[in-house]
Amino acid sequence: MNWLNNICYLSDSYKVSHYKQLPPNTKKMYSYFESRTGAAYDSTVFFGLQYWLKEYLCGQVVTQEKIDRAEKRFNLHFGKNIFNKKGWQHILEKHDGYLPIEIKAVPEGTAVDGSNVLMTAENTDEESAWLTNYLETMLVQVWYPSTVTTQSRAMKSVLLKYLNETGDPSLIDFKLHDFGFRGVTCPEQAAIGGAAHLVNFLGTDTFPGIILAEEFYDEEMAGFSIPASEHSTITSWGRDNEVQACENILTQYPDGLVACVSDSFDIFKCCSDIWGGVLKDKVLKRDGTLVVRPDSGHPPFIVVQVLNILGEKFGYTINKKGYKVLNPKVRVIQGDGIDFNMLGMILDAMKTSRWSADNVAFGSGGGLLQKLNRDTQKFAFKCSSILVLDENRDVYKQPITDKGKKSKSGRFKLVKEGNKFLTVGQDDPRQDELQTVFLNGKLLIDQKFSDIRKRAKI
Repeated sequence: MNWLNNICYLSDSYKVSHYKQLPPNTKKMYSYFESRTGAAYDSTVFFGLQYWLKEYLCGQVVTQEKIDRAEKRFNLHFGKNIFNKKGWQHILEKHDGYLPIEIKAVPEGTAVDGSNVLMTAENTDEESAWLTNYLETMLVQVWYPSTVTTQSRAMKSVLLKYLNETGDPSLIDFKLHDFGFRGVTCPEQAAIGGAAHLVNFLGTDTFPGIILAEEFYDEEMAGFSIPASEHSTITSWGRDNEVQACENILTQYPDGLVACVSDSFDIFKCCSDIWGGVLKDKVLKRDGTLVVRPDSGHPPFIVVQVLNILGEKFGYTINKKGYKVLNPKVRVIQGDGIDFNMLGMILDAMKTSRWSADNVAFGSGGGLLQKLNRDTQKFAFKCSSILVLDENRDVYKQPITDKGKKSKSGRFKLVKEGNKFLTVGQDDPRQDELQTVFLNGKLLIDQKFSDIRKRAKI
């Protein structure tokens, strides 16, 4: 989006006026980013900062043309001369357009206990204290990939629980597939959210996420998919020709995994009379696995019923843990209505009916990439210290109307205490887990997707 990629634009409008509002002679502003008390998940997996840094903050991001364009537009926007042209000119002339900011952050993929510092930012030029929180708007947007990664990892924990209880946990990597591309707001969000999910899993149909992982995290191929039908490729044959539509899927893809949506008309009849009837021999003789996809109805009931029918038609074995596993020629993927809560409901219904979690994979769209917001993990970016002349001043807020919004004060380290993280003062002698990743317009640590996956592994 070259038309929008002007660092002067990429902040909330009211922040344009903030350079005049700081205490006189403010030289430094130090701010931090955290997941506050009350988040949906106890720990947060930090991910996505490197994308924002590389795409928007690295290099010569301030130019004369950008300053002039921003001055004109903001003066029209406010109806008066509000824009901090002098401040931006200083960055251009003294720093050649490189941002005089230091950003420290926990390594991406790290799961950090709630109410701890995840990232800090501080200006390195004493004439640019206003810049720290001008960048808040962009830096806070790491909330989205961090929340997707956190939620995806929480869903992975649920899946692992049931795989450990009823089946084979080594199957985990392909148990949750990203169906979210069409449900997001734009291709960039698909890329960011899609890559965030791939920190935890290998299955996706959100291809932009793969490209982001390649371009920004040096991962050649982060995710995989299989041939699969949609309703149009079945219903276009006509209701009376559903058998032919299904048979065509088997003919066109004679080996490997292939998925077919099977609820275009009657999911139960399709499983019993088509897959388990007319086409049964072809399914069994095929060199691969047919994955049946129900796509409507109440998922816990539908999934168990589909498993029951396929088990009756194709047979099953009882594994060492005492649960039923379908003939390896058939499996099920449930891709409708899957979010964190529904996932557990389906797996619990399967367990109650003695079906192993091995039998089913899940596809999640809106429940993975859209049913969340900045308050899911209670993210906030707050100033906690300023330097006025030679005096360091601790800064905090403490609203009497919401104790949960009390902010931290001072300058921080993030330290490990056993398996837990703890935010402490900067004078604490323990090793700081926060690393300087960005300094004066340059990326100092280029993190690899493979390393991020290792950190996030449960």
